[in-house]
Amino acid sequence: MALTDRKRVHETAVRFEELFQAVYLTFHRRDEKRSELSGASRAVLNHLARTGPLTVGEAALHLDRAQSVVSDIVSQLERNGLLQRERDPADRRRTLVWLTPRGHDRLARDREVLDTTRLATALDAMPADAREALLTGMHALLTSKEKS
Repeated sequence: MALTDRKRVHETAVRFEELFQAVYLTFHRRDEKRSELSGASRAVLNHLARTGPLTVGEAALHLDRAQSVVSDIVSQLERNGLLQRERDPADRRRTLVWLTPRGHDRLARDREVLDTTRLATALDAMPADAREALLTGMHALLTSKEKS
């Protein structure tokens, strides 16, 4: 790549970084602290969301934590309506732990960085082709990162 091309690419990167900061500062979530979940609670919810229902013992083994610790976390999350216990249909002696719909929603909300309501309002004001170009460009940027 020629020096002038590298300079243009670098200038584009600097401009993108400036715009990214402005977008983040405009649309980041301001409604509450980043997460109401403790790190341990988030770890349990994330793990269950990826693996599916598990026993408390299996979750403890996967998370490399004492079963009593995971049991306490599960009990707290169950009291908050984020997890539920259910009998294993394949083996009625086992009790599985699984996310409730509220647990799935809380986990999804916990992952959000931007205020999607404010962002949707702004995107709605853009022409459809500009919205599509924005998403296409962001996707291309992420895809090119994977290749580098």
